[in-house]
Amino acid sequence: MDSLHVDCQTCVARGLACDDCVISVLLGAPEEGVDLDGDERAALAALADSGLVPPLRLVPRTTPGVSVQAPLTWQDYA
Repeated sequence: MDSLHVDCQTCVARGLACDDCVISVLLGAPEEGVDLDGDERAALAALADSGLVPPLRLVPRTTPGVSVQAPLTWQDYA
């Protein structure tokens, strides 16, 4: 199975959901992030499903989209 990289620095829920995230509860907010393999994710999910730890609250930031509109100048608002 592939691994999941959990990087708290790039999570859009950072600050809002840190207190209720399994990574923060177990490790604190890691500065480098952590890599979780399939077995580790399954173990954390089993613990969360049984109420022993909170679930993973990671919401990864998406890459910015490409704008389809040309930038406006101040004359465009007149």
